[in-house]
Amino acid sequence: MIRRWSGWLVYGVAQGGAWFWPRGRYRWWRRAWRWLLIGIVVLAITAWFMPPGIGTLAQEGRIIYDRHGHALAMFLNKQQQWAFATRPQEVSPVMRQMLVAIEDRHFSWDPGVDPLAILRAVGQMALAGHVVSGASTITMQVTRMLHPQPRTLPVKMLEAMQAISLFEHHSKSAVLGMWLSLAPEGGNIEGVEAAAHAWFHQSPRTLGPAQAAFLVMMVRNPNQLNPLIHPRGALATRNQILRESRRQGVISQAELERALATPLPHRLYPMPLLSPQAVSTLPSGTRTTLNAPMDRAIAVIARQPLRHMEPTESIAIVVVSLKTKGIRAVYSGDWGNAQRHGYIDMTRAIRSPGSALKPFLYGLSFEAGLIRPTTNVADFPSNFGAYEPNDYNDTYMGIVTATTALRRSLNVPAIDLIKAYGPLRFAAHLTAAGTPVILPYGADPALPLALGGAGISMRRLVALYAGLANGGVVERLHLIAGQRRRQRRLLSPHAAEEVTAVLNRPFPFGGPTGIAWKTGTSAGNRDDWAIGFNHRYAAAVWIGQPNGAALPGDTALAAIPILAKVFSILPGRALSVHPPTRPLTLQRLPMGTLLEIAAPAPGAQLTAGEPVSIRVLGGSRPFHFLVDGRPIPSNPALRSVRWTPSVAGFYHLSILDANGKLVTRALQAVPKTNAANVEWGSTTTARGAVHGAGPESS
Repeated sequence: MIRRWSGWLVYGVAQGGAWFWPRGRYRWWRRAWRWLLIGIVVLAITAWFMPPGIGTLAQEGRIIYDRHGHALAMFLNKQQQWAFATRPQEVSPVMRQMLVAIEDRHFSWDPGVDPLAILRAVGQMALAGHVVSGASTITMQVTRMLHPQPRTLPVKMLEAMQAISLFEHHSKSAVLGMWLSLAPEGGNIEGVEAAAHAWFHQSPRTLGPAQAAFLVMMVRNPNQLNPLIHPRGALATRNQILRESRRQGVISQAELERALATPLPHRLYPMPLLSPQAVSTLPSGTRTTLNAPMDRAIAVIARQPLRHMEPTESIAIVVVSLKTKGIRAVYSGDWGNAQRHGYIDMTRAIRSPGSALKPFLYGLSFEAGLIRPTTNVADFPSNFGAYEPNDYNDTYMGIVTATTALRRSLNVPAIDLIKAYGPLRFAAHLTAAGTPVILPYGADPALPLALGGAGISMRRLVALYAGLANGGVVERLHLIAGQRRRQRRLLSPHAAEEVTAVLNRPFPFGGPTGIAWKTGTSAGNRDDWAIGFNHRYAAAVWIGQPNGAALPGDTALAAIPILAKVFSILPGRALSVHPPTRPLTLQRLPMGTLLEIAAPAPGAQLTAGEPVSIRVLGGSRPFHFLVDGRPIPSNPALRSVRWTPSVAGFYHLSILDANGKLVTRALQAVPKTNAANVEWGSTTTARGAVHGAGPESS
């Protein structure tokens, strides 16, 4: 069937050729034309079955884009080359026009080869005795890039046949895209996409005449025209291409003058690599929800404190759009740093949230009617069976409002609250919102859940705060553009508004105002959190050691200044401040009306040289603490103070409140037990004869 079809085609072309030539003495011309047409048809049919393999195009690296289509991260291919598929519409128009004008003016109509250019090159070579100009078309250059071989006559003939085959099998736009994807641009850089970032630190969409001429020049001889090695030759060739582009009408005279004055690149820029832990597993060409400039700024903020931290400590930061729940910026750790376990995405790691879950416990309790922001709650030493929580700084504030308890992240009121609300009920609400907490195998939710006694990832924790900012509706975060997740309600709008009003206060170390924020510190000082939001973004900062070890020193508030810096670069309207309302007291919670000493207990023996916590209940702040008539330095806003008896003996403690109420207690300090006094039985005190025990009064 194919033989019969080809025979009809050859016969028709041969007969049709007679239309172009008259009969008579031009008969030999007619015969020559027939044979020429027959040869062209045979050549076209033969070339059809000789297409070049295009497997090289599949050997590309991975490139990930941000939400605006800008390159976010680039990864090498298996051959350790920077090579990425590039379509013509992804390159600036001046680059495409200059390429065609300089390398193949007849590209729009030639069948893969340019017969006129071939005749010109052969004639010039015959007259000069050597090669004067080439006859390669853009299509022939593509075949050479697909299968590089020595430049011999048989190879050139094969390339011409394969170029015709490319013309027959692919569109002109596809062939141009192959050239833009395969063009050698020096070293292990292939294609205009990689070259634009490596040589000019910009997208190929923004290439100007000077940059376009440079990239066209590099393809001719990437080694001899490398500006880092041969700057003079590279400059002369680039300027020659620019002047030829002006003669072809590709650029104007003004553009030519500006391009000629543009210096050659003097170094190679590093390829973009933002948020590598988050995007390293995404397929090439993925468009994410990240914003490249914001992501780059967040990385700069994260690297500043890393310089002053221990070699094993790490930082993670996440910024989320409240409107779409898309992640706008993410710093997951020090990429490539083995000591900091930089290859781990710490935004996905399961860590203890510390007190960061307290706002949702309070919000659910507001909704259930257990307390209100103005409810008075008690913060004093308490036992819950075998569980005895204490505040982070081991001090207690006595009777405070729920607003103060949440803002100061007091532990005892939170345990009392989760006991009333129910830990299983609290965990069930978090799970129903799509943000479950991870408990040890076989364990049920218990009272420590209020203080971070469970695991949760950073992304899920930020999703909870983003839901708090959005009226209590929680939606899981996403990183790929166009994705949306199911929305689930955790809090009522009114409860979410009340919690937001509680968390909205100034940063303690300075920063933008109108941010609702909360901190969290896990048991053993293993995780330091700071999370907040304004009207447009939610952001979180985590500091810790990826291996789970405790943070050295006192770093419980180290994440707050970083969070303040993050919000200082984020746009968005500040949250409004709600005015305080009259306190409300629930009778079920203990409440002190008289001035009482909560600690130390009556008759308690103190140890000389060891600090003791003095706490007071009831009364009105500020309080004044005195020992033997001498005041102890204290914070007037607190109900507790730390004091250390200097020597063994008796002391007289007095506490005075703002209304003039006075309470006193006798204290006794015994010497510290050591090997010496145990051996010799020395229990005498240096001040026993001086201090006497005064009566306790109230």
